[in-house]
Amino acid sequence: MSMFDIKGKKAIVTGGSRGLGYAMAEGLHEAGAEVVLMASNENNLIKAARKLGEQGAKVHYAAADLSQADALERAYKNALESLGGHLDILVNGAGVQYRCKAEDFPTDRWQWVINVNLNAVFVLSQLAGRTMLTQGKGKIINIASMTSFFGSEMVPAYSASKGGVMQLTKALSNEWMSKGINVNAIAPGYMVTQLTGDMKEKNPKQYEEITGRIPAHRWGKPEDLQGTVVFLASRASDYISGAIIPVDGGYSGK
Repeated sequence: MSMFDIKGKKAIVTGGSRGLGYAMAEGLHEAGAEVVLMASNENNLIKAARKLGEQGAKVHYAAADLSQADALERAYKNALESLGGHLDILVNGAGVQYRCKAEDFPTDRWQWVINVNLNAVFVLSQLAGRTMLTQGKGKIINIASMTSFFGSEMVPAYSASKGGVMQLTKALSNEWMSKGINVNAIAPGYMVTQLTGDMKEKNPKQYEEITGRIPAHRWGKPEDLQGTVVFLASRASDYISGAIIPVDGGYSGK
């Protein structure tokens, strides 16, 4: 259907070298968008860009330390130049996690998680917002989490950052929707990624307990996010903004 068509659209995807970010970049790319992958590891970016580039449309990359605002600004400038100065879609897909009891949680790890998961989302949304405000339209898609809705043990910084992403999404939508910019977030459930992939082997009991609470009776796969991200990037979602959309196999509905 033409309302889902994003062929020729220009997109930046952070965290695009692997995991959920790569899957979302792949979904946009397969739907015809020209994509810039942004992440911290340049070697991984080169491999990811080469792999996606084999499938057709142009793929670029911009390496940056996502925990540093000045590095993000430089990377955004480079990414925008790669796209010819125009940006239709920003996907803030990068995320990190650090597990530790709250009473022992190192302050430097707290700051790192907040910088990557929340501050980078604001910095890049602000930069993209300026571009999109000049254009009169654009789509910003953030990655929230189930922990945006409820706290989770052993990950206080992650929970705080994702709660912040949810509220930032709503705040930016309130300011920019009237000016043509849709700002929404996807809240993935339990997903099989590099961050969680070893749980099945290391803690099978916990893995099975979690799986049993998911109505879909399985963990999500990165590609489960592709349909939602393409929808939010397309004109099919033009009347949706400030929404936090769970992609969690029904978990949040229980």
